[in-house]
Amino acid sequence: MEITLHKIKVRDLVAGYRDEGDEGVYGYGGKLDIRPPYQREFVYDQKDRLLVIDSIMHGFPLNAMYWIVRDDGGYEVMDGQQRTISICQYFNNDFSYEERYFGRLDGAEDARQKKFLDYELTVYFCSGDDEEKIKWFERINVAGKELSAQEMRNAVYHGPWVSDAKRWFSKRNCPAVNIARNYVVAEFERQGCLERAIQWFIGKKDDKAIREYMAERKKDGDTDASELWSYFSNVITWIEAKFKHTSDRVKILKGLDWGYWYAKYGKAKLDTAKIEKETQRLLKDKDVTKKSGIIPYLLDGDERHLSIRAFDDDEKLAAYTRQGGACVKCGKHFAIEEMQADHITPWAKGGKTVAENCQMLCADCNRRKSDV
Repeated sequence: MEITLHKIKVRDLVAGYRDEGDEGVYGYGGKLDIRPPYQREFVYDQKDRLLVIDSIMHGFPLNAMYWIVRDDGGYEVMDGQQRTISICQYFNNDFSYEERYFGRLDGAEDARQKKFLDYELTVYFCSGDDEEKIKWFERINVAGKELSAQEMRNAVYHGPWVSDAKRWFSKRNCPAVNIARNYVVAEFERQGCLERAIQWFIGKKDDKAIREYMAERKKDGDTDASELWSYFSNVITWIEAKFKHTSDRVKILKGLDWGYWYAKYGKAKLDTAKIEKETQRLLKDKDVTKKSGIIPYLLDGDERHLSIRAFDDDEKLAAYTRQGGACVKCGKHFAIEEMQADHITPWAKGGKTVAENCQMLCADCNRRKSDV
């Protein structure tokens, strides 16, 4: 990899700037591809954009940018895309700085305009083969917060498959956003939904497994991510078919590990009427302190999903006193700190977490009771 330092004036960067949406963003007289296929969507908010312009207007240094030198004599932004687009958008009058748009500053090119246009950016030109370029891209981003994990993977394994996957999962108003926003917690524009879709499809969450899956797509020259989309949409269709999804249910449906539950119960016969009846009951049950665990509990029956309210100290003391300090199972006496509170009538059978339904057991008896 050959890396050379250059000073690029803003006026040269913004020359020929054009934003063609999904077709690409260009500058530097049309020679600079500001958003190549492996790059992410523009994610800077207004505050971030203004900080970039403020730094330029005050003559403060911006972090160095990296451009890849292409064989055709053009360039593409390897690092610095967000800052570059912010600069170009301000020049293009897409937003104002200190309540003034660039094109409306006094004079054709007053002192403020000239200061902005003459500002010099530190840019490193990087030349090398594709593998060297991608490794360098990964290196300069690994320690920062610029890229999410999936954005980094997209850069490393960029190609036709990634481009198609982004069409399904990452673009504004993409199919995934339209069907999954009420069920998936992810930063859609930062490839979070794509990451979730891959996790669901391969049945694993670790970075290594996701990388292996994407590496295989790149190695095989895959160009079509519709298989991934089909699986993802099947999961969402299953959710909507089996669980009531009114607006008031978002709090218990959104963010569940739906890939896991679909893989385990997607082909099972579920009584949707019973599920809905039990959901209504559990939503009203004050002993259920974790409402987001209702659906997992209804699927596998594990009460731990619900974080059933524990007996408080007063309820424990009342039961301990009523029992005379003895375990109701083995009859042996223990200090209250050595005993554990237990439901007389199990919660699953309608027992409530109230003093009248509390009994104190020694640790051994409570463990044996739980093992039954």
